[in-house]
Amino acid sequence: MGTRGSALALAQSRQVVAQLQSAHPDLQVEERIIRTEGDARQNASLPAIGGKGVFTLEIENALLSGEIDFAIHSLKDLPPDMPVGLCLAAVPRRASVSDVLIRKSGVEQVKFEDESARLKIGTSSLRRRAMLLSLHPDWEIFEVRGNIDTRLRKLEEQDFDAIILARAGLQRLQIEEELASRIIEFDAAQFIPAPGQGALAIQARSDNQRTLEILQVLEDDQTRQAIIAERAVVRVLNAGCSTPLGAYAICENGVLSLRTCVLSPDGKNRVDAQGKGIPEHAGELGISVAQKLLDQGAQELLVVD
Repeated sequence: MGTRGSALALAQSRQVVAQLQSAHPDLQVEERIIRTEGDARQNASLPAIGGKGVFTLEIENALLSGEIDFAIHSLKDLPPDMPVGLCLAAVPRRASVSDVLIRKSGVEQVKFEDESARLKIGTSSLRRRAMLLSLHPDWEIFEVRGNIDTRLRKLEEQDFDAIILARAGLQRLQIEEELASRIIEFDAAQFIPAPGQGALAIQARSDNQRTLEILQVLEDDQTRQAIIAERAVVRVLNAGCSTPLGAYAICENGVLSLRTCVLSPDGKNRVDAQGKGIPEHAGELGISVAQKLLDQGAQELLVVD
């Protein structure tokens, strides 16, 4: 099993392996930590690094070379178009999709409810920056990269009032409870998450039938249909880590609903589009909603890798 070496990557990968071994008691899994370009260049902004797959390329190369049999990624890091020979072998059940604001210790919650407050917020995501500025144009947004532990430490040590993180990461690291009094959750219907946020991707070689069979126990069909729709939007818009794009699909009562938005980097302009369809046509739903974005001028707002 190939994984990045951050605390979050290891935690979520080991949780997946535990699920596999629960279903296959005799299965032995060797962990292989692979350092990606995104890990190696944590002092650079993601747009500055450029290109898609900054957190996945080296792991995919290890798959293709046979060094590992399968890899576990945060799905939002995985570009929609995979190298020939690789496939999305399984998509486990999704965790929370929400973004959360985490206040510095001692910062009162009332400040965040005060429309006149000028707060300093740390985030490495252009999407989160743009969405926050669209809601609070007077707030100051600062670049803060690193794994979750690093960003939480920077929150306390540097001149931020709060940082924005994905709730799923806090849950997988089992630190959500200790931070609960300092967390403000954004409404995912307005503060639309990144495509694939909260989901994991289990990647393998397309011709490795034995591994594909073993991994099938992890599959959650509703999560797969949701991320197919979201990733179709990414593909149509040619989006990457430097694109302020939100896309969130959910399957309820046999209906797949997709909500999307594209913003200008300064948050001053935003276009939204949504649609509904049947889960079996998730890709078509994503394409049609992406076209609605383009019809409203989203192309002019896109900042593409």
